[in-house]
Amino acid sequence: MSSRTRARGAKSAAGVHTVRIPRQRGRRGAEPFVVVVPERPSLAREALAVVGGWLWRSRRALAPTGLAVLALVVAGLLHVIAWWSGLLLAPAAAGPLAWLLITQRRRPATGSVLAWRIGLAALTSSALAWLATAAGFGPLAGALELWWLLTLIAAQTAWLIVRHTH
Repeated sequence: MSSRTRARGAKSAAGVHTVRIPRQRGRRGAEPFVVVVPERPSLAREALAVVGGWLWRSRRALAPTGLAVLALVVAGLLHVIAWWSGLLLAPAAAGPLAWLLITQRRRPATGSVLAWRIGLAALTSSALAWLATAAGFGPLAGALELWWLLTLIAAQTAWLIVRHTH
């Protein structure tokens, strides 16, 4: 491509610098070399990469946090789309308590096993009751945000204890 037909003001993508190496003498039919050098990443992008890498490496340990954030978003969407969905979700809060009674009847437990079963049923029942209430009234209404945070802390703590003991 000769210099007469080449566009002088050719634009490249944002943040990309193009360095053109002129044609070497003696290579009449060859195209010029084009080297694309990306711009240096910003400090914010570097920080996001570090935080994203850390979150990716510890994704299993932070599973309850991810589920809690997902529940917050789902509750907000349910409240906006259909506030009455909270009425349909309310009976689900009794499910974990029914599971506890059925499990205790079929396989009776004592001591720490019973304590973990009661804790799991209470935590799950609390989370489902929060979801039903948040879908009806909005996830940030009244004390629901505090209830969400306390449930998140309890679930994350129990998750980390179970992961380190097994």
